[in-house]
Amino acid sequence: MDQPQSSNHNHHEHHSCCSIDKKTNLENTSVIDPVCGMTVEPKNAKGQSVRKGNSYFFCSAKCKVKFDENPEKYLNKEKFHEATSSKDIEYTCPMHPEIIQMGPGSCPKCGMALEPLMISLDQEEDNSEYLDMKKRFWVATALSIPLLFITMGGRHLIHSSLLQSLFGYIEFLLATPVVLWCGWPFFERFAQSLKNKSPNMFTLIGLGVGVSYIFSVIALFFPHLFPGSFIDPMTGYVGLYFEPASVIVALVLLGQVLELKARGQTGAAIKALLNLAPKNATRINSDGSEDEVSMDQIRIGDTLRVRPGEKVPVDGIVASGQSTVDESMITGEPLPVQKSPGDKVVGATINGTGSFIVKAEKVGKDSLLAQIVQMVSDAQRSRAPIQKLADQISAFFVPAVVLAAIVTAVVWSIWGVEPKFAYAVVNAVAVLIIACPCALGLATPMSIMVATGRAAGMGILFKNAESIETLRKVNVLVIDKTGTVTEGKPKLMEVKSYSDKSTDEILRLVATLEKESEHPLASAIVAGASHLKLGQTESFTSITGKGTQAIVEDKLVQIGNISLMNDSSISTNSAEKYSDELRGQGHSVMYVAIEKTFAGIISVADPIKKTSLDAIKELKHSGIKVIMLTGDNQRTAAAVAKSVGIDDVVADVLPQQKTDVIKRLQAEGKIVAMAGDGINDAPALAQAQVGIAMGTGTDIAIKSAGVTLVKGDLKGIVSAIAISNATVRNIKQNLFFAFFYNALGVPVAAGILYPFFGILLNPMFAALAMSLSSVSVIANALRLRSKAL
Repeated sequence: MDQPQSSNHNHHEHHSCCSIDKKTNLENTSVIDPVCGMTVEPKNAKGQSVRKGNSYFFCSAKCKVKFDENPEKYLNKEKFHEATSSKDIEYTCPMHPEIIQMGPGSCPKCGMALEPLMISLDQEEDNSEYLDMKKRFWVATALSIPLLFITMGGRHLIHSSLLQSLFGYIEFLLATPVVLWCGWPFFERFAQSLKNKSPNMFTLIGLGVGVSYIFSVIALFFPHLFPGSFIDPMTGYVGLYFEPASVIVALVLLGQVLELKARGQTGAAIKALLNLAPKNATRINSDGSEDEVSMDQIRIGDTLRVRPGEKVPVDGIVASGQSTVDESMITGEPLPVQKSPGDKVVGATINGTGSFIVKAEKVGKDSLLAQIVQMVSDAQRSRAPIQKLADQISAFFVPAVVLAAIVTAVVWSIWGVEPKFAYAVVNAVAVLIIACPCALGLATPMSIMVATGRAAGMGILFKNAESIETLRKVNVLVIDKTGTVTEGKPKLMEVKSYSDKSTDEILRLVATLEKESEHPLASAIVAGASHLKLGQTESFTSITGKGTQAIVEDKLVQIGNISLMNDSSISTNSAEKYSDELRGQGHSVMYVAIEKTFAGIISVADPIKKTSLDAIKELKHSGIKVIMLTGDNQRTAAAVAKSVGIDDVVADVLPQQKTDVIKRLQAEGKIVAMAGDGINDAPALAQAQVGIAMGTGTDIAIKSAGVTLVKGDLKGIVSAIAISNATVRNIKQNLFFAFFYNALGVPVAAGILYPFFGILLNPMFAALAMSLSSVSVIANALRLRSKAL
């Protein structure tokens, strides 16, 4: 344990209650644990932290961990609370994402509790509604149990005529707090549904409970208002229905408590991602000194030290030092990756045993982790096309249920057994309660929320729910070659001269030109010329789909494909035979011209990813046709395709032609997914029914796609399709449960079985069934978190 350090004379006064300096006598001093507020004797403290010269003591190791993660949260509680107050946070409805408001509340359309639009670890978890519902549930349960005892036979055990005459009033006293206080949130939402002309589950609950309670109050205090047909011949009184009203409230509250708790688990994936981010970083100042700063103080261009075992603080480039980095949280790949100067690193990945300095390139919301969190959050709130079915049914479902309840009441009051009107009320209430469409509304959003979270943990990011639903229907997968089937890190293989220039001179001039280009093949050429001294370029021009050219040392240097040579009327006949041989080996061959005279060829080969062959096999086995679409020439593309088992190849295509190929396939009735990683793939990614961006690629490609594979591996497509299938299957299960439950429950509650079997559904059991149906839908959705794929 560190010894207390001397106090900073300028520290804020509020620190004194929690911290002490080294002059303080520890034997006679008590301090406050800044996390939980408990009084702690420093000599008996379970943990200690030092911050800005002040020592803080903790009652438990758990409190110390919380403090170390975010000291400002506990040292500036008022300021922090103002910044993270739930009133300053946007909330939305999981069933109606178009509903957005500042601060918590309930949805005006369905009455469901709103959830934060964006989950944040800084934000205090708002479980106030869960705690409120839980408290109301226990009060409702405590008062409903004696009420049930009385009505279910308890009154017959007491022979006092006075008590017998008072039982109705005792029921009233027990039921009134349950209905009017415990059930008050339901009546508020009931009124809101009427005001917004948006009938929902709380419309039915409010009607059912309200009718039962008001009927019973009038029957108790004004029995003379009722005709003789309302009087139960067994008791001589008008039937009271305080206990169904109370028990319905208790059971609906139970359903709400279970639902709110389960819904809290759907955000676990985002919280797990957020927990990956480091809280602080070591910044190297211009004078060489080092400071530990919070993440919000880091700016682009800052240099940061990453020590062994620490998390990489930001996305950036290694400036000096070497180490291995565990990138499994991003890629799912368990083996650490070697990092040297010039290599990119991703924030929140874990450094191994080495030490290095990283220059910050992306910070805050621009970092890869922040983008992943945002994409997962957006996808969880999006709506799948299948949800439209549930929405259309819900739109007329509640009015239809109210009509069914009225019909039930009329039928029982005319043709029912005595007391007719009592049975009419009971069965109408049972219809209203059992038909609550909560399970129907939850069926799709819950599955989407859980599935997107599960996928994110596997390095698969869905842009929206539509992408999840559509991916399973794909029957043609179009893939780019470079960076998708291959590593995307080509290597220089051969330089051959067809002029008076030496191979080194051709390579030097071309590398000088290509250092201005961002194309992967250009990088390979520059890397292959590392032993040569490069010159300067002027008038650099990139010709899309053909090549590049520039003035190098007063000479026009051009490098590209045969189209570039043809445009300049440069003959390459002398090199065609050898070029074809290289292409047959999977090489990409580029022609070089100097001063519009053919000078030679340069070949580059891109190693095939180890997982490509297995992934293609699995995709073909599942009935998906795989087509390679590339700007490379036919011979090279065919060689690569053959090695991984792809039968269909479309080569020598320009970026705009890729889109045309996608359109042609769609015109044939195909459901097309396109996988690519470059800027030139972006139009085709946007055109396909599902665009799949390999995460090793460009931001433009990722923004154009519906699915992003963080690892950039074709195996990820196999997993993404498996998630799509599992999710849609789960949604259909949920919708079946909801539809089947309502289709079966409403007729039973209306009393259709009574003429045949003498069976009636008590409103209390209807409420229990209604609550459990919602919980079962959520439980089924949560299965996706652990389902084998």
